[in-house]
Amino acid sequence: MRALVIGGTRNLGPSLVSALLEAGYEVAIFHRGVTQADLPGHVERLHGDRSDPRQLRAALGNREFELVVDTTLYNGTDAQPVAEHFSGRIRRYVFISTGQVYLVRTGLQRPFQEQDYSGPVMAAPPESNTLEYNNWIYGIEKRAAEDVLMQGWEERKFPVTILRLPMVNSERDHYDRIYGYWLRMRDGGPILLPQGNDLPLRHVYGEDVIQAIMRLASSGTGIGRAYNISQDETISLEEFLAALGNVMDRPVRSVRLPREKLEEAGLLPGCSPFSDPWMSAVDNSRSKLEIGIEYTPFSTYLAKLVSYFESRPDRQVDGYSRRALELQLASSTPPAPHQ
Repeated sequence: MRALVIGGTRNLGPSLVSALLEAGYEVAIFHRGVTQADLPGHVERLHGDRSDPRQLRAALGNREFELVVDTTLYNGTDAQPVAEHFSGRIRRYVFISTGQVYLVRTGLQRPFQEQDYSGPVMAAPPESNTLEYNNWIYGIEKRAAEDVLMQGWEERKFPVTILRLPMVNSERDHYDRIYGYWLRMRDGGPILLPQGNDLPLRHVYGEDVIQAIMRLASSGTGIGRAYNISQDETISLEEFLAALGNVMDRPVRSVRLPREKLEEAGLLPGCSPFSDPWMSAVDNSRSKLEIGIEYTPFSTYLAKLVSYFESRPDRQVDGYSRRALELQLASSTPPAPHQ
């Protein structure tokens, strides 16, 4: 059996490669060669820019695969050559999409279900509003990629399965989201949060995404289907911080400041990535029913992540580099201890 991972060097990639090798696959990864990863030597490394169809074809040639997992597809333009190149050469193509495809829809309520995908999308925000525009374009472009791939399924049975993910919490999260909260709680200073209502958190553990892919790979389930992949629990930001403090055996201290003030200081999203207004929450019922996934409880994977952080040397995190400014702003407002 042969498997190809497009991307494969960050976040989910190394764990996915390990799971595929353990399942008996010969594994190749295709990436630009910019980000390196500690992968076994017998993993084939193919280099090229996937946005250039000529490089894609030159690197992959006429290779055939039982499974292709695409972790770095972000637009419809890049989806078209992939669908064309792999047609007739693979048994299953798994596209890692995002819950953000729902956030650009209008009139939806959380948690989003797969059938919520179809319908009108919101108009583009002004490009001058960089944060809003970039998040909108991300969701729109991911939808375009999904549409190209599903058109391939409908017209010529291109064997695609789409996995829509919320924020992924994992040991190798290159955005360092929970790690950033862990660093702040460890240093004992308050965590800065924007004022206003917080969105509910319904994320997913990285290993559960791997579980979904491996279950699909070993079955004929889900071709031509989309699945939301998400933890079972929906929790508040306050509950997340309390749980993290409990695992670390540390008190939780927070300070609420106007979002505009935090943004002007360049502290968001670094100081509190789970305060992101573009954070999806998806219903996982279909994935449990059809794929048979059993999701890791939030408290279980949080403890695993904390144990991982504690066992590794500290590393530089972009958001944490401005911690001194955070503490300076917090000093003018008394911290609010969590109960």
